[in-house]
Amino acid sequence: MDNRIFENTLIDDKLGEECGVFGMYDFDGGDVARSIYYGLYALQHRGQESCGIAVSDTEGVKGNFRVYKDMGLLNETFNTELIGNLKGDIGVGHVRYSTAGSSVRENAQPLVINYVKGILGMAHNGNLINANELRDELAYTGAIFQTTIDSEVIAYLIARERLSSDTVEEAVRNTMKRIKGAYSLVIMSPRKLVGARDPFGFRPLCIGKRDNTYILASESCALDTIDAEFVRDVLPGEVVTISPEGGIESDMSMCLPKENHARCIFEYIYFARPDSYFDGVSVYESRMLAGKYLAMDSPVEADLVVGVPESGNVAAMGYAKESHIPYGQAFVKNSYVGRTFIKPGQKSRESSVRVKLNALREVVRGKRIIMIDDSIVRGTTSDRIVRMLREAGASEVHMRVSSPPFLHPCYFGTDVPAREQLIAHNRSIEEIRQIIGADSLAYLNIERLPDIAGHLGLCRGCFTGVYPMEPPKDDIRGEFIK
Repeated sequence: MDNRIFENTLIDDKLGEECGVFGMYDFDGGDVARSIYYGLYALQHRGQESCGIAVSDTEGVKGNFRVYKDMGLLNETFNTELIGNLKGDIGVGHVRYSTAGSSVRENAQPLVINYVKGILGMAHNGNLINANELRDELAYTGAIFQTTIDSEVIAYLIARERLSSDTVEEAVRNTMKRIKGAYSLVIMSPRKLVGARDPFGFRPLCIGKRDNTYILASESCALDTIDAEFVRDVLPGEVVTISPEGGIESDMSMCLPKENHARCIFEYIYFARPDSYFDGVSVYESRMLAGKYLAMDSPVEADLVVGVPESGNVAAMGYAKESHIPYGQAFVKNSYVGRTFIKPGQKSRESSVRVKLNALREVVRGKRIIMIDDSIVRGTTSDRIVRMLREAGASEVHMRVSSPPFLHPCYFGTDVPAREQLIAHNRSIEEIRQIIGADSLAYLNIERLPDIAGHLGLCRGCFTGVYPMEPPKDDIRGEFIK
């Protein structure tokens, strides 16, 4: 099999972890920046390219806001002094992994617009499929864009709609009628915190409460971090408005019937932290079930079941429990390596995998290993991890994948690339097995997906090519244009 197509692809063969959004409003007037920081810290797995926090004082002058954002991780970007300078009782925060638009400081979020109605701060998780069309329309009517991200299109539309709307939540609702794609939004106006989720429910968003403070967050684990209680999920298509006068107010006018919902299955398989809940379903239990079904559908004789850290670990435990084969830790992961470490040159590419992972020889030597990973995208690291286990002394390496094969690109915020870059495109499972060098290979049966996600409505477009809405004719995913 000719695998030269993969020689110049990216070292990191994992999916992009989306973005994380967080909003907070303290009705008692306390500063929220520090809590937003810790909430975002719990969401760092969703984006490691850039981060930012914007705050405002609801009792102060309209339009008076403070914002700080930069490239890098939260602990690289913020310090005690910066957090102390962000005074305000309402705020939004963001951690970013770019799915559309370049990875540069100008594209960091949250976005803040100062316009005639006051302040508008916004953080966005997702990807629009009609962003270019809307951007051109806005540009021809005088809009000047400062970024290359689709989130700015949403912010401009909300600001323009606000000029002819009675409330900011009405402006958000009118904007939702025009935008198409995946989005969870957290928006702060001078006196309100607003959350919105696209009608298909691609991306998660939940509501929390701590004393007299209300929170919007991408994942429930962020609420745990700041000792807030989980109130409920924002429903697909729902707009929630949080204010001292109204508490939590809901607008369901954009909601679709449940049979139209299309949550991203990879929130359960990979993106979300295992201690989070997504629309009432435990992410940990989803991954345990994925491992269980792999063991039921694709058994193999072996001595040890191991996971590729971190997202493969829970599925590996599920496989081990069902198969009665011991679970073990075969890899040591360098926890201090982010996405931005300096990668070796082309001639020493293999070492970049070992910078992140190394095999424990004492654990795998002489054993038949079942290795569980959440996905195979391009296949550029799977072969090296299999080889790593063999070099550490494993007698056999059987790979099991807790998702079906990727056959189609994603246009809704996940960086599944063009079909030609996918290892499963036009290849049989046996051909993929030969490329990665495993003794056997099996994927999760696509029919098992409803079982691991609580039988909620799911998007399976990256597996089937059938999307919940018509995909764009042009590839609008920024850096993934060929």
